[in-house]
Amino acid sequence: MSSINRRRFLQKMSAGLAASMLVPGLKANVKAGNNRKNVLFIAVDDLRTQLNCYGKTQIKSPNIDRLSEEGLTFNNAFCQHATCGASRASLLTGLRDDSTGIIGLYPKVEEALPEHLTMPQNFKNNGYQTISLGKIYHQADDDKNSWSKKPWCALDKYFGRGYITSKSKKKVMQRRRKKVGDYWIVEDAHAEKGPATEMADVPYNGYSDGELADRAVKELRNLKNSRNPFFLGVGFRKPHLPFCAPKKFWDMYNRDEIDLAGNPFFPKGVTKYTMNGMGELEGYADTPDRIKEGGLPEKIARRLIHGYNACVSYIDFCIGLIINELEILNLREDTIIVLLGDHGWKLGEHGAWAKHTNFEIDTRVPLIIDVPGMQSEGVKSDALVELVDLYPTLCDLCELTKPDNLEVYSFTPLLKEANRPWKEAIFSQYPRSRRNANKLVMGYTVRTEKYRYVEWVHVKSGKIKTRELYDRSKDPRENTNVIDNPAYKSILVQMQKTLDRGWEGALPD
Repeated sequence: MSSINRRRFLQKMSAGLAASMLVPGLKANVKAGNNRKNVLFIAVDDLRTQLNCYGKTQIKSPNIDRLSEEGLTFNNAFCQHATCGASRASLLTGLRDDSTGIIGLYPKVEEALPEHLTMPQNFKNNGYQTISLGKIYHQADDDKNSWSKKPWCALDKYFGRGYITSKSKKKVMQRRRKKVGDYWIVEDAHAEKGPATEMADVPYNGYSDGELADRAVKELRNLKNSRNPFFLGVGFRKPHLPFCAPKKFWDMYNRDEIDLAGNPFFPKGVTKYTMNGMGELEGYADTPDRIKEGGLPEKIARRLIHGYNACVSYIDFCIGLIINELEILNLREDTIIVLLGDHGWKLGEHGAWAKHTNFEIDTRVPLIIDVPGMQSEGVKSDALVELVDLYPTLCDLCELTKPDNLEVYSFTPLLKEANRPWKEAIFSQYPRSRRNANKLVMGYTVRTEKYRYVEWVHVKSGKIKTRELYDRSKDPRENTNVIDNPAYKSILVQMQKTLDRGWEGALPD
């Protein structure tokens, strides 16, 4: 972060705290149109880059892979913050955490930035029908001014967790009684968690994400004859915990053959701020409350990874249904499709689970854009791009003006020339002790082609508490902090300068 931006942030925070088969019909005969394009904006919670379009994996995601074959896939796309609320706030406002002040799930965007023109608001103001289904902002009612009508969310079947079997519901109630007695009020943040996984023998729309897919299909049919272009946001909740999906998606995988994390241990030279441990996995009824050295027991780890994989395949199927309907309605050639994950997720890597770190595994995200008429079909770009840059990019593609105060750089040129020279670096950040303004420490990270550098800054004093440096050219999994290795002295100086110059100093010429 630039020194100016960092000071502004520090002052602000201290002052105020069908299961295995491809859904048919994905391929479209794309033609360039003269009118403004529609936008189908698909956000998937906790989606890693563990997809075949990012390299051969055990994940079965044929519809996402097909979309990659028809659009531009970004191999090095990164979020600005590895948690849902802050990441979505950043990409939908075109602002970074220093300016939004949102470093967790709250406050809502409309409360933190009441005068700022968000991405969907900008589309709405330019005559688009803007519709929100599922989880686009972190809360369904997060910015009421963005949408042409009230946002719609599929009802999770039980306490917002998505359980549908009586056995799972019973475990939730047992945990509630154990934690808070028989009262309805939840006193503990984890009190209403049941099992971490559920496998029910139901149709795809037996769970809420299937309902969401059906609703998206219905909205597309309603929009077919609209006089105005549309911006349709569809936000899937899985593969977010708990890992609940119909049985047929679990049956796509043999649990005994599932790969476990190859680095289930803390990095060498880890600092006290670096890791997150269990993360949001803590408190589920069928998982330990703490991770011991070496990670979770293999049996539990395999079940969890099995559940994650099943959920990804489930969401892939739902995405296929929506894109297939777009084709059936002859809307595909007039619609830009954006598919993204809001941040990464650990499945035992670094001996931890969930997100909530500055590591590659948590900040790197899938990002695929299919633009009718552009020569980017099946192309992959290695350029460093950031989710915050989606705002100006979509404005460019749809011929909309952009607010002057965005902290972004449109990557539209990459849609024409995918591997042209681009950004020198990307920037993310993650806090520790954010509930206590006096103890809040922010981890600022800069990632270049070869290195990742992190500074942990005490917000109130501005003092750098500790630092990390990873040589990704030799250590792509970021298992060793080389900050004290004298061989990296000159690299450290260079990375410090890159971080201090901030995002504006990393832009292409």
